[in-house]
Amino acid sequence: MTERTESAVRLVILLAIGTMAGAAAFTHVHDLSVAHGQPHWIGWANAVAVELMAIYLGLELRARRRACRPVGLVAALLVAFALLSLAAQVAEAESSVWGWIVAAVPSLAFLALVKVVLSNAPATPPAPEPDQPPVDWAYEVSEDVVTEPEPQRPTEPVVPAPAVRPAPAAVLPPLSVVQPNRPQVVGIIR
Repeated sequence: MTERTESAVRLVILLAIGTMAGAAAFTHVHDLSVAHGQPHWIGWANAVAVELMAIYLGLELRARRRACRPVGLVAALLVAFALLSLAAQVAEAESSVWGWIVAAVPSLAFLALVKVVLSNAPATPPAPEPDQPPVDWAYEVSEDVVTEPEPQRPTEPVVPAPAVRPAPAAVLPPLSVVQPNRPQVVGIIR
């Protein structure tokens, strides 16, 4: 089977499972809302909110991980909405262990599908810092490798240049004011 055919089959399976599991989860949340006194349109609004929030939070979690941002709150909200969806599935089931298990299958399948799809990200190295030279990610040195130091040759001592970070343009004085032979102090004077 070619890679293109395999991708097409995976997409068809993904759409079939997503459609059926999503429809079942939407219906259970809607029916539970209506059974507890909500009008039909609010039942559908609840279903949309609960199910799509889980998908959105999964996407947000992935984006935050890529950007190396904190994910604690987003992960907690994802678990909360997933449990809410699962609770609606189980609440609509027959009161037996098998009834609860069978009712939970669409919600669990949908959540597993979202997790698999969202965790299938290509590995890309992080972008280098603006003032840092690019790193060659293809070459890694194992920590177990011991390298011998190069022999020291007598040379004149090298004095490192002081680190100078350019100030933002809004803080620098106009060029006509700067005298090249005089050190400048940049900042706010009160």
